[in-house]
Amino acid sequence: MTSRPFPSDARPPRPAARPVTERRHGIERTDEYGWLRADNWQEVLRDPKLLAQDIRAHLEEENAYQARLMADTEALQETLVAEMRGRIKEDETSVPLRDGPFAYASGFRTGGEYPRFFRLSGDGETEETLLDGDREAEGKSYFRIGAVDHSPDHERLVWGYDDKGSELYTLSVRDLATGKDLADTVTETGGGGVWDAASDGFFYTRLDENHRPSKVFFHRMGADSANDRLVYEETDPGFFVSVAGSRRNDWIYISAHDHETSECHLVPASDPDASPRLVARREPGLQYSLEEGGDVFFILTNADGAQDFKIVTAPVSDPSRSNWQELVPHEPGRLILSVMAFENHLVRLERKDGLPRLVIRDRNGGTEHMIAFEEEAYSLGLHGSYEYDTETLRFSYSSMTTPEQVFDYNMRTRTRTLLKMQEVPSGHRPDDYVTRRLMAPAPDGELVPVSLVYRKDTALDGTAPCLLYGYGAYGMAMPASFNTSCLSLVDRGFIYAIAHIRGGKEKGYAWYEEGKREKKVNTFTDFIAAARHLVTEGYTSHDRLVAEGGSAGGMLMGAVANMAPEVFGGIVAAVPFVDVLNTMLDDTLPLTPPEWPEWGNPIASRADYETIAAYSPYDNVGAKDYPPILALAGLTDPRVTYWEPAKWVARLRERKSSDNPVLLKTNLDAGHAGASGRFSRLEEKALTYAFVLKVTGKMDSR
Repeated sequence: MTSRPFPSDARPPRPAARPVTERRHGIERTDEYGWLRADNWQEVLRDPKLLAQDIRAHLEEENAYQARLMADTEALQETLVAEMRGRIKEDETSVPLRDGPFAYASGFRTGGEYPRFFRLSGDGETEETLLDGDREAEGKSYFRIGAVDHSPDHERLVWGYDDKGSELYTLSVRDLATGKDLADTVTETGGGGVWDAASDGFFYTRLDENHRPSKVFFHRMGADSANDRLVYEETDPGFFVSVAGSRRNDWIYISAHDHETSECHLVPASDPDASPRLVARREPGLQYSLEEGGDVFFILTNADGAQDFKIVTAPVSDPSRSNWQELVPHEPGRLILSVMAFENHLVRLERKDGLPRLVIRDRNGGTEHMIAFEEEAYSLGLHGSYEYDTETLRFSYSSMTTPEQVFDYNMRTRTRTLLKMQEVPSGHRPDDYVTRRLMAPAPDGELVPVSLVYRKDTALDGTAPCLLYGYGAYGMAMPASFNTSCLSLVDRGFIYAIAHIRGGKEKGYAWYEEGKREKKVNTFTDFIAAARHLVTEGYTSHDRLVAEGGSAGGMLMGAVANMAPEVFGGIVAAVPFVDVLNTMLDDTLPLTPPEWPEWGNPIASRADYETIAAYSPYDNVGAKDYPPILALAGLTDPRVTYWEPAKWVARLRERKSSDNPVLLKTNLDAGHAGASGRFSRLEEKALTYAFVLKVTGKMDSR
């Protein structure tokens, strides 16, 4: 197999090297491309036009170079967009959720880029549009809707929007009788508001100058938002703050948390002026969250060594830790992910042996039963519910071959009703595909799950190309769910694979802890082991194997490129977190202090400094035979700043020993999530897939 050659006459951008040397813990380190970090990055998040001209010129030059090298894929990209769009039901809508006299839902109109939120009358005959995303987005190059929440009296809607990609959301309140927004507007918020019980106002988080949600305010309707009452302020820059409400509209939950510690305060929803009440004081490593259950709280926690979590109860009158009573004990290897309480039942979503499962508990008798599923690998999701006094649970199911199905499940009779199956307008025959779960041996003997999907007629003799995806951070498990976009590769003979590597929680909480801080290297060696196992087992070959990851998964891409470039025929790194050491040393950046529990604090600890320096992709670029690499970035990304991939690409070009190209495309109108419209996002995916097809020599395949 040979890849289609990239143009040899195109000269890649060569930004000026302006070396700056710093000394930390007695260790010297030089960064020649640090100037690509805008000194006014906070202002650029709010107004991208303020980016320094020399930096903008360089990013535009990178975009032009990328376009030149991918010019011969333009027709292919158009074909891919058409294919992926053909698998989307353009007027897709959610199954309405009932709340008192109405049922609320969202969906799209044919040709629309953004969701529409609506409600149905009790008899289902009258539909009322509450918020039209396409109309709100008119005239904006970027637009994303945050949270949308109707008031308990069903008369108003608080909704958030971001029109720059910087995740600085403006909250507006819509009068549902007139369809017009009121004067109540709050800027630079976390994206959503939570109503009090009387619908008199809402709670929200506001982002500080370093883009961290550190304060909770209450806005009373009709008041000037500049005078909103401060409800809670977090003084530790390592903790983020969030606010949520209980389904019975009895409680407001204020949570302060990082990646391994949490603390919760309560405010009665009927008394928004009350002072927050602490549930259990924060302790390093202690995590807990509350679910209201009438006169008790159900608390999901890892207290007392419950690594994979347990469920305790506490009276609403005094839920302090001294009153916690064990209900569902800790079981090693069974990770409890979430809990949902109803009048007569308690539902928990858990994962065991790498697969999710739903367990229903009768609150009166204590008996439990599971909802059974048959496929080898699959994904489950608990859907929200406005109603508490109900026997009905709504959940979704899909696998890598089975489109998403939404069910209502009667928890008393144990019967399920299919409400909706994801439609694929261009056609999809699940029987044409195979999904498998492999176990790849890691260097230390652990077995790494790998989920696969491919066509039944794909030859498993090592000749098939493969796209291997990975993430491996923050305890996030990658679901083996239905993905219509990847079918454009699978139908061209590809194997699409997901490596469930350490750093996620696929095999329990220990799987996460074995892939963080001083054990972070396990994430990288697991991914390399998964890639080699796919080759050893005859699924693909190294020159046909392309790796893909984004954000922290982009860091994974940078690390494996340094550690084992010969294993991959190409690499795609989306918004890649590759300048790990510099970012963790800059405590003014939005995520740095809250991320120290995940990666370590190289400011305070020499050991953490040395650990990160040993794998940070930017710091370990060398004279190696790197495969072709495509990096994607967003100018207003507050999570992985644009300069990380820009610096990485510049250093790769300067030091690599191969002639393979390194491409960078920066979306100058978007942030971490890329393009905002659902069809615009397909264009970004089409570029990625065209690159994958190009480097594997499959551009002409059908």
